[in-house]
This record gives sequence, structure tokens and C-alpha cells, in this order.
Amino acid sequence: MPQEPGGATGPAFEDYPLTRQEYISAMVHFYRGEMYRSQIWRMRLDTTTNWAVVTTAAVVSFTFGDPTHPHIILLLANLLIAIFLVHEARRFRYFAVYRARVRMLEENFFLPLLTRRLTSPMSGWSEMVATDLDQPKFKTTFFEAIGFRLSRNYLWMFLILILAWLVKLFIHPTQAATLLTIYDRMAVGPVAPWIVLLTCLAFLTTIVAATLATWRGAMTVDEIKGLEKDLAHWRL
Repeated sequence: MPQEPGGATGPAFEDYPLTRQEYISAMVHFYRGEMYRSQIWRMRLDTTTNWAVVTTAAVVSFTFGDPTHPHIILLLANLLIAIFLVHEARRFRYFAVYRARVRMLEENFFLPLLTRRLTSPMSGWSEMVATDLDQPKFKTTFFEAIGFRLSRNYLWMFLILILAWLVKLFIHPTQAATLLTIYDRMAVGPVAPWIVLLTCLAFLTTIVAATLATWRGAMTVDEIKGLEKDLAHWRL
């Protein structure tokens, strides 16, 4: 028992009964805190996406700004966008942790209050949230996060860069008359055209394959459907 000033023994925190008003007030503040943290990570996601969009636009504008600018810049930009993708997937995993808690509170605490049916749709939800506070767990795998961000944003950036690369080969330095001319322009210094073409096709195939492979998993981490629907992510 804790000691009060003067040596008297006072009651412990657990000895006080928790009133209904205190419980609701604590849950409201808890919800606001989790909402704030999810919004912070949401902003970080948007920042990374903005970097990728600006980089894509800048590279395309620079490459087409002068016929003498090499087309290889467009291909190298894909590597930079891939780095942004990996960085954003890591941020998305942290965002998903707090967003899942927010949705769990909205569905099982605020929903009964709003409908005046004071029975939570999911039994044991508070224990799962408490356990997640004590031992947080990612609600999605890194591969699923990659697939989700790829299918939503980054796939289109990769396709834009590839399309811009083909257009660059076609119009610069002069408009190509045949496909053979475009093929010959793929050469980069001592690197033969067939090596550049195969590398580009391999990269594009990898991106498309990753999108298709993670399509089903990416649907489970959709922000509207809710991570709290998949309870396997809540179990340690």
C-alpha cells in the first residue's frame, strides 16, 4: 500500500472503482490520441508520395527539355521512385497500427453510443486493444504494404516513366522512321541496346508481377475496409 505524508497508508489506484463517466472520458481522450498519431503518419505518407510525384514530373520535364538530354535519366528515375516506394511502405505499416486502433474504437465503442445499443459488435475488443498497447504489432506485412502503395500510386509513376522513355526514343534527336531506329537509340554508351531493353522489360515485369501477387493482400489493408476486420493481425 502507498504511504501518505505522515506515515499513513493510503488506498491504491486500483482500489477506486471506475465510474461510467470516467471510463467514457478516458476512452474519448484515448481515441483523440490515437487519431492524432494516425494523422501524423498519414501526413508522412502524403509527403513521400509528393516527393515521388515531383521527382517524376521533374525528370520527365528535364529529359524532354532538350533533345541532347540522355534517355537513360528516365530509366534511372525508376530506381529513385522504387526507393520512395520502400520508404513509404515502411511508413504505411506504422500508420496502419494506429489507424487500426482508431477503427476498433469507432466500431466497438462509439457505434454503440450513437445507436443507443450499448453492446459492442465484437466481444473482447478491449482486451485486444489493451494487448496491442502493451505489445504493439504491425497490422500488415511489409510485402502487403508494398503492394498496397504500389497498386494505389507508384505503379502509375513507373508506367509514366516507361512510356516517357519510349516517347523520348521516338522523337529525339529526330523523329524515328522505323522501330529499328528506336531500338538502336536504346544503347547507352558501351551498353548494347538489347541489354537495356531486357533490363527495362525485367523491371516492368517485376513491378506488374508484384502488383498482381499482392493484390489480394493489398485489399485487406484498404483504409475503408479496415484492418480491424482481420483479427489475425491483432494476435501475438
